[in-house]
Amino acid sequence: MAKSYDVVFIGGGHNALVCAAYLARAGKSVCVLERREMVGGACVTEELWPGYKVSTAAYVNSLLRPEIIKELELHKFGFELLPRSPSSFSPFLDGQSLMMGPDKEMTHREVSKFSKKDADALPKYEAMLERCADLIEPTLMQTPPSPWSMRPSDMMHLGKMAWKFKKMGPEGATAIEILTGAARPILDRWFESEQLKVTLATDAVIGAMAAPSMPGTAYVLFHHVMGECNGVRGVWGYVRGGMGGISNAIAGSAKSKGAEIRTNAEVAKVLVKNGRAIGVVLKDGTEIRAAKVASGADANVTFLKLCDEKDLPADFVTGVKGLDYASASLKINVALSELPNFTSVPGAQAGPQHRGTIHISPDMDYIERAYDDAKYGKPAESPILECTIPSVIDKTVAPEGQHLMSMFIQYFPYNVKGAETQEQYDAAKEKFADRCFDILNQYAPNFKKSVINRQVLSPRDIESRFGLTGGNIMQGTMSLSSLAFMRPLPGWAQYRTPIKNLYLCGAATHPGGGVMGACGYNAAKEILKD
Repeated sequence: MAKSYDVVFIGGGHNALVCAAYLARAGKSVCVLERREMVGGACVTEELWPGYKVSTAAYVNSLLRPEIIKELELHKFGFELLPRSPSSFSPFLDGQSLMMGPDKEMTHREVSKFSKKDADALPKYEAMLERCADLIEPTLMQTPPSPWSMRPSDMMHLGKMAWKFKKMGPEGATAIEILTGAARPILDRWFESEQLKVTLATDAVIGAMAAPSMPGTAYVLFHHVMGECNGVRGVWGYVRGGMGGISNAIAGSAKSKGAEIRTNAEVAKVLVKNGRAIGVVLKDGTEIRAAKVASGADANVTFLKLCDEKDLPADFVTGVKGLDYASASLKINVALSELPNFTSVPGAQAGPQHRGTIHISPDMDYIERAYDDAKYGKPAESPILECTIPSVIDKTVAPEGQHLMSMFIQYFPYNVKGAETQEQYDAAKEKFADRCFDILNQYAPNFKKSVINRQVLSPRDIESRFGLTGGNIMQGTMSLSSLAFMRPLPGWAQYRTPIKNLYLCGAATHPGGGVMGACGYNAAKEILKD
């Protein structure tokens, strides 16, 4: 008789692995099924070229919850986070530049080059965000209450949140604006220099099909400051050996507690009997039975591709079909023979300008115009580039003397106007990548000649490679209508689904995207509760 499990997982992304690890620790028999040859979903390391360990999708980390790192003992399984200082470098074509990071004196000095007023305001702005984070951050590791359930526990939870907002006084309104508003007016109120504003604003649009002037981008900006690197808040780090180091460590922790993990095991269907999930069917026809099924895939994949619509309420299916997966993020992974030599901060040897995220975006209107292009189905004429060179800090990810660059770019739409065939779309993608290289070359004239190899991943490539609908790296937009008790749909934010014993445990659930593991942690609590 075929073995059955307490819980079987669809997908081996980092959230599903976290969920599996916690359930295994609680003594449950679990089996993780991953369709690719490696676990991790979009949090992986792949050797695209000999000696290059490439973080093909996610590329830096800060959001992975410290509770998870500690409780799953990830350091025992090879996880190591490498802090970056400075954390960002913004070069400008007039020869000026801005570096920022955990070194407060250095940051004050750098911002003062553009505005003494902004340099003095920045610590106050950061302190304001930290106070908001103190309010919001504890909710990341909590199941969101349902305001419609009328259950005493949910009402109590909502009441506690309301009391916390009240205790914030006038700053409670600030927190609400951050959760609901646009990034640009907030940055305009705090600062006057374009150089500082645009450096901060890129965090508001990265991974989003939005411009900083649009409501919801303030939360995306805030989402990026809630993490920490080795205990220091707001600092992003590289993972030694690439981002797969996170997923492999979580998998190692899960396996040490008895979890079974299978790769090259693609799930084709959720088995449902009398309204209950009883297991899954693999693409090769193998049936795997389980008391409960947890899906790390997004809502579109889980309910519209792996489930039969007749097993779901019609209004729920309509809601899933209406979810927003718009994306215009493109990723280029690049092998380099040498480091970029920036005109504004010259130097071919590794320096502070190479350690953190390199922002290529001259001013706020530049971002708005780039978004305008994508809004009408055109690749941005002047895209926003976020570049990182992990090999400067982590010598294990590239051959000696060579380097590895990640370029995360806004905006290249999922559907390109005039590119009707896949061939035309791929040609547009490569032309866009050439344009990105031309732009970076304006700031570092040796860049193009240093390129040894490149991989270009459009939103469609991200969708097919990592199973992310629309190429949306957050498993659905992170706007107010899709956060907390609205994620993925109102009334279904507590990891359960209309099919009994079928759960969601990926970024489609609260608290959403980013490599934080909180979705898997919260889902595990609810599965154990049931």
